[in-house]
Amino acid sequence: MKDKEQYSIGVDLGGTNIKIGLVSKDGKIVKKDKVPTNAGSGPESVVSQIKLSIHNILRKNDKKIKGIGIGSPGTVTLKGGVVEYPPNLPGWEKVRLGDIISKEFELDTYVENDANAAAIGEMIFGNGKKLNSFIMVTLGTGVGGGIVFKRKLFRGEHGSAGEIGHMTIDYSAGKCNCGSFGCVETFLGNHYIINSVRKKLPENMHSSIWKLIDNNFERLSPRVVQQAAEEGDSFAKQVINDLGFYLGCCLASTADLLDISTFIIGGGVAGFGKPLFHAVEKAVETRVLRSIQERVKILPAKLRNDAGIKGASALVYYKLGDI
Repeated sequence: MKDKEQYSIGVDLGGTNIKIGLVSKDGKIVKKDKVPTNAGSGPESVVSQIKLSIHNILRKNDKKIKGIGIGSPGTVTLKGGVVEYPPNLPGWEKVRLGDIISKEFELDTYVENDANAAAIGEMIFGNGKKLNSFIMVTLGTGVGGGIVFKRKLFRGEHGSAGEIGHMTIDYSAGKCNCGSFGCVETFLGNHYIINSVRKKLPENMHSSIWKLIDNNFERLSPRVVQQAAEEGDSFAKQVINDLGFYLGCCLASTADLLDISTFIIGGGVAGFGKPLFHAVEKAVETRVLRSIQERVKILPAKLRNDAGIKGASALVYYKLGDI
């Protein structure tokens, strides 16, 4: 069978949903599925949901599958695919996810941190194709980061490198799910954005967000904030500008520390688009070292919300040295 006819399964394990796809070696998703993570029900329930989603993909499948790749939050030990203490998956300590899934489906299974998987996806299929080094930033339920240096994924000493979502940017701010305080994620994670808007809305009674949610806070979401901003709502615009400022401060420090000046930003919250990216660029410009200021580039993820699926699928080939 020719290489281009090989396929792998990519699983993007998120705090809210599990996205999965059957992906060709050249990055084409030929079949897709999504199931709720059921994170609050604990690791056994989440693993059951992963199995369910893979079974859904395999149903009526007639393609040659080389393996399964899983992008998961938390620190990942490659041997056994052990996922340790993911901040947005309650009740997890150490789960041998790779071994469990490999045994269930009798397929080689590779597990990697979700942001690392997204970074590999952008490096192989997206805006990182022509880049030697870059940092991938994922904005969703949490905030993740993946470091690519000289076309290789940098995992650090224990596999937890790139966790920019847990860099402290405000020592006096609220508690993060990781246990620390004032992390980037406490400003940019989906739930934190919603909670912040909810608290500030009573002070902004003329905001069009009220109309969009029909005075029902249960309908509040980042997408609603985006829609209000697109309609010209000043409060919504300020929310997005503030998010860009916080992220820009984080990226400036990261660029200063690592001397990597290109960032690729993806995930649902990146859907705020140009207003967010403009605010990020402005904050970076005023805070990064002057010596690298002109080299800093902020790029949108080409794969958009498919970065997790395609990156996870690419793990199969990346780990085997086929890419």
